[in-house]
Amino acid sequence: MARKLDDLLNRLACAADLKDLQASIFGLRDAYDVEHLVYHSVKSNGAQWGALTYPPGWVDVYTAQRFQTVDPVVLSCFQGFRPVDWKHLDWSGRVARTVLGEGIAHGLGNQGFSLPIRGPSGQFALFTVNHRAGDDTWGRFTKSHLNDLLLAAHYVNERALALEGVELQPRQALSPRETDALTLLAAGRSRSQIAETLKISEHTLRVYIEGARHKLGALNTTHAVANALARGLICL
Repeated sequence: MARKLDDLLNRLACAADLKDLQASIFGLRDAYDVEHLVYHSVKSNGAQWGALTYPPGWVDVYTAQRFQTVDPVVLSCFQGFRPVDWKHLDWSGRVARTVLGEGIAHGLGNQGFSLPIRGPSGQFALFTVNHRAGDDTWGRFTKSHLNDLLLAAHYVNERALALEGVELQPRQALSPRETDALTLLAAGRSRSQIAETLKISEHTLRVYIEGARHKLGALNTTHAVANALARGLICL
């Protein structure tokens, strides 16, 4: 699987247009052996674009009904930066049940895993895998493939932005301490807890966080954590 993913990411890097990027999404779907794989990007001006394997009928219904404004997956990912397993969301409301029921009726699987991505100039994107499976099987899949999915999401987003002419800042490696700090922030630890865990002062911790933020071209700490997660530089 690792070699296959490397081949697909190398092919993705050579994508000459959005049609090639769409083909790469189908290749990633087949590599992971899941029902569907989706990349959906929203720019700060509201313009949207996607490369996905969902049935066209479902895309038409989702768009016409403006489900993106009530979809628990979209709302949860937009509010945070951590990966979202659909089965942990609240689907008890009537509107949420309608979205999920319509999706399954149009060929979606009962399980989903979405990674929020935040790019330059307010860009927001989602990278989603969708499949039919039991909870235990799906839990094993997401746990074993999380790092690969983070990498794939990052590379797809970077290539999509490059094809649209968006200038990306060069990547810089995080130091071990910068990685530790962002990982613990992503896990929900407070700064005082992190400083105690790393046996450093909060002032020194702030230096590490600011250093990581600068390297990642992030607007703030939350953006830095989101970028690090999306790039596979840290994992939970």
